[in-house]
Amino acid sequence: MEYRAELRTVNVTRYVMPLREGGSLPAIAEADDEFLYVLKFRGAGQGIKALVAELLGAELARLAGLKVPEIVFALLNEAFGRTEPDEEIQDLLKASTGLNIALHYLSGAVSFDAAVSQPDALLASKIVWLDALLLNVDRTARNTNMLHWNKELWLIDHGAALYFHHSWQGREKYINNPFVQIKDHVLLPFATCITEADVYMKNVFTPQAVSEIVNLLPDEWLQWDDAMSPQQIKDFYVSFLSSRIQHSSIFVKQIQDAGK
Repeated sequence: MEYRAELRTVNVTRYVMPLREGGSLPAIAEADDEFLYVLKFRGAGQGIKALVAELLGAELARLAGLKVPEIVFALLNEAFGRTEPDEEIQDLLKASTGLNIALHYLSGAVSFDAAVSQPDALLASKIVWLDALLLNVDRTARNTNMLHWNKELWLIDHGAALYFHHSWQGREKYINNPFVQIKDHVLLPFATCITEADVYMKNVFTPQAVSEIVNLLPDEWLQWDDAMSPQQIKDFYVSFLSSRIQHSSIFVKQIQDAGK
């Protein structure tokens, strides 16, 4: 199926339960389309920049043909959560009024375990390649951020990717940096087709496709640099990703060396 760079917007109608993995307190919530979602809050942990990484990581994965739950913009009304008895959760909901992000909840999914199942070598290589591109530090044996659902491997939680944007003033130096943490990637032992994956990913990740995905970012999420407009920040993300894709040999060699 052809990829289209567009996201639906839903209104959150019911807070179901918190998911207490990590420090950001995502939650299972219901929206006005009557589906359940894993809701990521703009007022949590690393804030809006984690939502930026979530959107870009998930949609680039989808562009590459990898399995990712549908991601949507999730509107949180200011009155939402006033009756929540947990003060920590109530504060989080108040701080997250407005546009958040949510992933379709995969009911019955189980966490990926490399001791139980081994992915196809090309699939593993594509995932490792993508995480090296995105500087994603959070796909390790301790926290795989992958699920098995309907006998397929699904990627979740890209909020820790693109960590350069938390040091925004020094962002330029990360463009062509290798990614040392790839040595800890849970799929590295299975990523034996990295050369084939490199050819595939560079063919799919055209400048136009990358630009369309980056331009999905809402302007209201890109207000952290007084000297740059939201469009200028988007332009930097496009430049960052395009340069890393063009010079992928830097991290491909690192993947191959780490795999040895």
